[in-house]
Amino acid sequence: MAEQDQPQGQRKKNNQLNAYAVYSSIAIQMAAIIAIGTYIGVKLDDNYSDGGNIFTIIFSLTSVILATIFVIRRIIAASKNDE
Repeated sequence: MAEQDQPQGQRKKNNQLNAYAVYSSIAIQMAAIIAIGTYIGVKLDDNYSDGGNIFTIIFSLTSVILATIFVIRRIIAASKNDE
């Protein structure tokens, strides 16, 4: 159904649902980035570390920073699309 054929209330509801879907997917992607980075750090510590957690710390912090940058860029892009 074309957007012009829908009543005003229905279009607003669809826009809200689309916004929830976009922001939910951003949160899932952020969690995935952090989990993958932490997993890589743990595996590197298991294989190459002498008992410390340096790779886990480095990869966890790096993945949090990358995920935050990713989220900020996606939110800015989504807000530009809303305008």
